[in-house]
Order: sequence, then structure tokens, then C-alpha cells
Amino acid sequence: MLTLDLARPGRKLSVLAIGAHADDIEIGAGGAILSWIGSGAEVSVDWCVLSAAGARGDEARASAADFLDGASANLRLAEFRDGYFPAERAAVKDWIESLKGLKPDVILTHARDDAHQDHRLVCELTWNTFRDHLILEYEIPKWDGDLGQPNAYVGLSDELLARKIELLHRHFGSQRSKAWFDEETFRGLARLRGVECRERYAEAFFARKLLLR
Repeated sequence: MLTLDLARPGRKLSVLAIGAHADDIEIGAGGAILSWIGSGAEVSVDWCVLSAAGARGDEARASAADFLDGASANLRLAEFRDGYFPAERAAVKDWIESLKGLKPDVILTHARDDAHQDHRLVCELTWNTFRDHLILEYEIPKWDGDLGQPNAYVGLSDELLARKIELLHRHFGSQRSKAWFDEETFRGLARLRGVECRERYAEAFFARKLLLR
């Protein structure tokens, strides 16, 4: 397995993280972001949540503050209606296009084959807007059973995974009533992905296009 160091002491790493809803980035890539920040790299993150109205916006702000502690952060929130992104396609596209001036080293976005319609559209428009960047698509477990076969991994220590899970439960009270939103789900998926990359725990991503020099 080829290993690449995106983050290490002294290196600058700019990240664009895009999530349809509050908690998406944290579930799919929160561990990776915590790992990069903890590596000693100079990390800057543009953290974008497209459906963050009212209480969900409050959750997104509080969560981002903790997940991005130690990084240079820029929080961008929109208020598109949850579940209706395809019906608002032009406006969603314009919002993502407004990010085009950013030049991140890595972009984190939803998986192309995610069963949630909002997630799929965000992925499609991310690729439409950013054509010359490293894009890693993250996964989110759900009732639909849409997990695939990822090909990129970020290993997580037990301490980092515990921190991710603790922050998820601290900040997303609106989700705690859902049957899938619990420690067993997050730890179980991380353990399975760890098996696939010979780590104890890991987050997994889809890297669909890479240019090797």
C-alpha cells in the first residue's frame, strides 16, 4: 500500500471541507481533520455547510470551533433546505461556484454514490467547480446501506477516534435520537476501515482521479 504524507510538522496544508448538512463533515472526515491538525502542520480550513439554518447552524458553529481548534479556520454557512437541494440546483451551484477562488491542497466532499440526494448533488457540483484538485469523497453510514469500496484511508489512533465521537455527541443533540447515531456505529465503521488499511481505526475516502508525478 502506497503511503503519502499530506500533513507533517512544518508543512502548510490548506483544506476545503464541504458538507450538505451540519455533522456531515465531522462524521465523514472529522478524524482526518483532527489528525492533520495534530500532526504539527500549519493547517488552514475553509469549512462549508450548505444546510445550516437555525439550531442546526448553531450546532455547526460550535462543532467547527472544536474540530478546528489549532487550525486557521474560515466558516461558511448557507441555509438551503434539507432534502431539497436538487430542487434548488441552480442556487446550490452558484454557492459552490463562489468558492472557486480558493486554492486548497485537498478538498473533502460527499461520495458520488451516496444515497442521500443532497449529498450526491454536492459531490457532483464539487467536481464541476474544482477540476484540478485532490478531491477525497467521504462516507456517511445510514439506513440506506450505501457504503462502498473506498480506496484511500487516514489512520486514526484510539485517542483521536474517541475525540471525534465525543465531539459528535457533544454538539449534535438534534441527531442523538436517530438509531444509527451512536458510538458503536462510528467505532465499528472505523474499525472495519482500519482492517482494510492495516490500522487499528481509520476513515475511508474515494480518490477517483490522481495525477502522479
